[in-house]
Amino acid sequence: MHTISHEMLTLDRVKQILDNHEQLELGEEAVAAIEKCRKYLDSKMGDIGRPVYGVTTGFGSLCNITIPEEDLSQLQHNLVMSHACGMGEEVRPEIVKIMLLLKAQSLSYGHSGSQFITVQRLVDMFNNDILPVVYQQGSLGASGDLAPLAHLCLPLIGMGEVYYKGARRQSADVWQEMGWEPIRLQSKEGLALLNGTQFMSAHAVWSLIQAERLSKWADMIGTISLEAFDGRIEPFYPHSHRLRRQPGQLLTADRFRELLEGSELIVRKKEHVQDPYSFRCIPQVHGAAKDSIAYVRSAIENEINSATDNPNVFPDEDMIISAGNFHGEPIALPMDMLAIALNELASISERRIYKLISGQRGLPSFLVAKPGLNSGFMIPQYTAASIVSQSKGLCWPASCDSIPSSQGQEDHVSMGANAATKLVRVVENTESVLGIELMNAAQALEFRRPAKSSEKLEKIVSEYRKQVPFIYVDQYMHPLMAASKEFIRREDLY
Repeated sequence: MHTISHEMLTLDRVKQILDNHEQLELGEEAVAAIEKCRKYLDSKMGDIGRPVYGVTTGFGSLCNITIPEEDLSQLQHNLVMSHACGMGEEVRPEIVKIMLLLKAQSLSYGHSGSQFITVQRLVDMFNNDILPVVYQQGSLGASGDLAPLAHLCLPLIGMGEVYYKGARRQSADVWQEMGWEPIRLQSKEGLALLNGTQFMSAHAVWSLIQAERLSKWADMIGTISLEAFDGRIEPFYPHSHRLRRQPGQLLTADRFRELLEGSELIVRKKEHVQDPYSFRCIPQVHGAAKDSIAYVRSAIENEINSATDNPNVFPDEDMIISAGNFHGEPIALPMDMLAIALNELASISERRIYKLISGQRGLPSFLVAKPGLNSGFMIPQYTAASIVSQSKGLCWPASCDSIPSSQGQEDHVSMGANAATKLVRVVENTESVLGIELMNAAQALEFRRPAKSSEKLEKIVSEYRKQVPFIYVDQYMHPLMAASKEFIRREDLY
């Protein structure tokens, strides 16, 4: 059970909640803050005496239109309903589930004005795996993730569709089955639900979890490739790395030396003086990716522990402030950086693949005994090159762009939602390329027998061979490549 409170929610804790299928509950601190804020907002409605954006007015460029008190609930209902304008592919269910968690967390701080029942229903949806249908396209990442969060929250008012028990269903039918009534939104409440960065930040959280796993596998696979290519150990000695003081670089070199400890291959006499950059510069490239991941993690952990809607309500100070905490720039830039960092892991991986099949250092061309009759590992490298090229295009920063909206009132936007969705694509692409490298590296390593690598690496290769066999002659490669990609989803081997 995870209690939503005002303690720091970490990436590791989110991963633990998801992996262990933990239930959520609102802690006493959160409940008190939610109810205090709502009570304050209700008490202000009678004597507020001035237009307050989103509370007594319309939205966006309609902020100058005052709404009669009797229509305020309908205003919030209309907001959620009318903003559900998403298009494109559906967001994967595991990311939608993170969105529910992060939305409840953001509303729990008591600066949003939500009713307790509204936040509790988000928790109920999470706990019962009732996952709204959310679409990837529609958010500018500025006034929060308006369109996708509208789809996330439509079920609260008895509208929209959800996935429940493996079926896509009308939320109204599921609500009836659960004995839940649609929620009658109160003043400001629809805006609290839609103004927020939970679409962007959920994608970032999911991508970071994968990125940290892939970074570890990139080191592991790169070490096997180094052994298979008969690479040198000197570029991984600590002496040079201490001169540069880059923490990720130092960590990568340390990791490679640890993985190679006890290897017969790494200590044998080498014919060549130095290795290509894709091997010799692994600490610099993999290390830079590690440092980028660490920075992005810090930015995203700050974000998921924040109230990101508008306006912000401060009961103790008797203030309602219309500001810009929904703007996605603080996480749009880091997500663009993370995409670039991950594709650098894939880019250098593809170069190692190319070297392994190039017929150098005693390895047969394309890693088969009879090249010519057999194409061997020729085309998996083509596939890796194609994937890396696609990711290069996806790495153009979405946060460089801005298109004004709402009649110019929202005149600078982050495009962070586009940074988020393409980041997920780059994660998937990087996983594919690393899977292909592992397939090549394990194949090439067999041509170094009877010499052995380290105990740790031999264990990895032994486990891998249970899923992907050594290739003697040409065969249908796609299933083996898919199995290789699936293999690196394991966390018990690094």
